[in-house]
Amino acid sequence: MPAMASNTIVLRSLSILLGLFFVFVGLLKLTPSISKDLYKDLRNDYVKYAKVFPFAELFGFKVTSKWYRKCVGVTEVICGLAMAVIPHHKIKNTANVTLLLLMLLAVYSHLMVNDPFERTGPSLVFTFMLSGRLVVWYQTSRKEQEAAAAFTAQTQANGLKQE
Repeated sequence: MPAMASNTIVLRSLSILLGLFFVFVGLLKLTPSISKDLYKDLRNDYVKYAKVFPFAELFGFKVTSKWYRKCVGVTEVICGLAMAVIPHHKIKNTANVTLLLLMLLAVYSHLMVNDPFERTGPSLVFTFMLSGRLVVWYQTSRKEQEAAAAFTAQTQANGLKQE
Protein backbone atom coordinates (compact mmCIF):
# COMPACT_ATOMS: atom_id res chain seq x y z
CA MET A 1 0.00 0.00 0.00
CA PRO A 2 1.45 3.42 -0.92
CA ALA A 3 2.49 5.69 1.96
CA MET A 4 -0.01 8.38 1.01
CA ALA A 5 -2.91 5.91 1.12
CA SER A 6 -1.86 4.60 4.53
CA ASN A 7 -1.53 8.18 5.83
CA THR A 8 -5.05 8.89 4.59
CA ILE A 9 -6.37 5.82 6.39
CA VAL A 10 -4.57 6.84 9.58
CA LEU A 11 -5.92 10.38 9.28
CA ARG A 12 -9.50 9.23 8.74
CA SER A 13 -9.29 6.69 11.54
CA LEU A 14 -7.84 9.20 13.98
CA SER A 15 -10.45 11.77 13.02
CA ILE A 16 -13.36 9.40 13.52
CA LEU A 17 -12.09 7.81 16.74
CA LEU A 18 -11.04 11.08 18.34
CA GLY A 19 -14.27 12.70 17.24
CA LEU A 20 -16.42 9.96 18.74
CA PHE A 21 -14.39 10.01 21.94
CA PHE A 22 -14.95 13.75 22.37
CA VAL A 23 -18.65 13.43 21.62
CA PHE A 24 -18.87 10.82 24.38
CA VAL A 25 -16.82 12.85 26.87
CA GLY A 26 -18.77 16.00 26.07
CA LEU A 27 -22.07 14.22 26.64
CA LEU A 28 -20.79 12.97 29.99
CA LYS A 29 -20.33 16.59 31.03
CA LEU A 30 -23.76 17.62 29.79
CA THR A 31 -26.11 14.88 30.91
CA PRO A 32 -26.37 12.35 33.74
CA SER A 33 -28.17 9.86 31.49
CA ILE A 34 -24.92 8.07 30.52
CA SER A 35 -23.48 7.78 34.04
CA LYS A 36 -24.99 9.53 37.05
CA ASP A 37 -21.94 8.93 39.23
CA LEU A 38 -19.47 10.23 36.67
CA TYR A 39 -21.69 13.24 35.96
CA LYS A 40 -21.79 14.05 39.67
CA ASP A 41 -17.99 13.69 39.92
CA LEU A 42 -17.51 15.97 36.92
CA ARG A 43 -19.79 18.57 38.45
CA ASN A 44 -17.69 18.53 41.63
CA ASP A 45 -14.43 18.66 39.68
CA TYR A 46 -15.50 21.68 37.66
CA VAL A 47 -16.04 23.63 40.87
CA LYS A 48 -12.26 23.32 41.43
CA TYR A 49 -11.41 23.97 37.78
CA ALA A 50 -13.52 27.13 37.60
CA LYS A 51 -11.48 28.59 40.46
CA VAL A 52 -8.25 28.27 38.45
CA PHE A 53 -9.67 29.28 35.07
CA PRO A 54 -6.70 31.11 33.51
CA PHE A 55 -8.59 33.87 31.71
CA ALA A 56 -10.64 35.02 34.71
CA GLU A 57 -8.00 37.48 35.93
CA LEU A 58 -7.02 38.52 32.43
CA PHE A 59 -10.55 39.51 31.42
CA GLY A 60 -11.78 40.36 34.91
CA PHE A 61 -14.70 37.95 35.18
CA LYS A 62 -15.46 34.82 37.14
CA VAL A 63 -16.77 31.81 35.32
CA THR A 64 -19.28 29.64 37.14
CA SER A 65 -18.49 25.94 37.30
CA LYS A 66 -21.83 25.06 35.70
CA TRP A 67 -21.26 27.25 32.64
CA TYR A 68 -17.63 26.26 32.39
CA ARG A 69 -18.57 22.56 32.34
CA LYS A 70 -21.42 23.11 29.90
CA CYS A 71 -19.33 25.24 27.52
CA VAL A 72 -16.54 22.66 27.52
CA GLY A 73 -19.06 19.83 27.01
CA VAL A 74 -20.87 21.55 24.13
CA THR A 75 -17.58 22.46 22.49
CA GLU A 76 -16.37 18.86 22.76
CA VAL A 77 -19.60 17.51 21.25
CA ILE A 78 -19.61 20.00 18.36
CA CYS A 79 -15.91 19.61 17.57
CA GLY A 80 -16.11 15.84 18.01
CA LEU A 81 -18.98 15.62 15.53
CA ALA A 82 -17.09 17.85 13.10
CA MET A 83 -14.02 15.61 13.29
CA ALA A 84 -16.01 12.40 12.99
CA VAL A 85 -18.47 13.19 10.20
CA ILE A 86 -17.61 16.38 8.29
CA PRO A 87 -15.32 15.62 5.32
CA HIS A 88 -13.89 19.13 4.86
CA HIS A 89 -10.27 19.34 6.15
CA LYS A 90 -10.43 22.98 7.20
CA ILE A 91 -13.38 22.26 9.48
CA LYS A 92 -11.73 19.11 10.85
CA ASN A 93 -8.51 20.99 11.54
CA THR A 94 -10.35 23.87 13.20
CA ALA A 95 -12.13 21.35 15.42
CA ASN A 96 -8.80 19.60 16.06
CA VAL A 97 -7.09 22.82 17.13
CA THR A 98 -10.07 23.80 19.31
CA LEU A 99 -9.99 20.42 21.05
CA LEU A 100 -6.22 20.67 21.40
CA LEU A 101 -6.64 24.01 23.17
CA LEU A 102 -9.30 22.48 25.41
CA MET A 103 -6.92 19.63 26.29
CA LEU A 104 -4.16 22.11 27.12
CA LEU A 105 -6.65 23.96 29.32
CA ALA A 106 -7.56 20.65 30.97
CA VAL A 107 -3.91 19.81 31.64
CA TYR A 108 -3.42 23.29 33.11
CA SER A 109 -6.50 22.90 35.31
CA HIS A 110 -5.43 19.47 36.55
CA LEU A 111 -1.98 20.78 37.41
CA MET A 112 -3.29 23.89 39.16
CA VAL A 113 -5.60 21.90 41.46
CA ASN A 114 -2.89 19.30 42.10
CA ASP A 115 -4.83 16.40 40.65
CA PRO A 116 -2.91 13.12 40.69
CA PHE A 117 -1.33 11.89 37.46
CA GLU A 118 -4.17 9.38 36.93
CA ARG A 119 -6.47 12.38 36.43
CA THR A 120 -4.03 14.41 34.31
CA GLY A 121 -2.79 11.52 32.16
CA PRO A 122 -5.80 11.18 29.84
CA SER A 123 -5.67 14.89 29.01
CA LEU A 124 -1.98 14.53 28.16
CA VAL A 125 -2.62 11.45 26.01
CA PHE A 126 -5.36 13.16 24.02
CA THR A 127 -3.22 16.29 23.69
CA PHE A 128 -0.57 14.14 22.00
CA MET A 129 -3.13 12.28 19.87
CA LEU A 130 -4.67 15.54 18.62
CA SER A 131 -1.19 16.89 17.91
CA GLY A 132 -0.32 13.67 16.10
CA ARG A 133 -3.42 13.95 13.94
CA LEU A 134 -2.34 17.44 12.87
CA VAL A 135 1.14 16.17 12.02
CA VAL A 136 -0.30 13.33 9.90
CA TRP A 137 -2.62 15.80 8.14
CA TYR A 138 0.30 18.14 7.43
CA GLN A 139 2.44 15.34 6.01
CA THR A 140 -0.41 14.02 3.88
CA SER A 141 -1.36 17.43 2.49
CA ARG A 142 2.28 18.26 1.73
CA LYS A 143 2.73 15.00 -0.20
CA GLU A 144 -0.51 15.63 -2.10
CA GLN A 145 0.72 19.11 -3.06
CA GLU A 146 4.08 17.71 -4.19
CA ALA A 147 2.34 15.03 -6.26
CA ALA A 148 0.05 17.63 -7.85
CA ALA A 149 3.01 19.88 -8.66
CA ALA A 150 4.92 16.96 -10.20
CA PHE A 151 1.86 16.01 -12.27
CA THR A 152 1.44 19.60 -13.47
CA ALA A 153 5.12 19.83 -14.39
CA GLN A 154 4.93 16.51 -16.26
CA THR A 155 1.79 17.58 -18.11
CA GLN A 156 3.38 20.86 -19.14
CA ALA A 157 6.55 19.07 -20.26
CA ASN A 158 4.48 16.66 -22.36
CA GLY A 159 2.52 19.57 -23.83
CA LEU A 160 5.73 21.33 -24.89
CA LYS A 161 7.08 18.15 -26.53
CA GLN A 162 3.96 17.78 -28.68
CA GLU A 163 4.18 21.32 -30.09
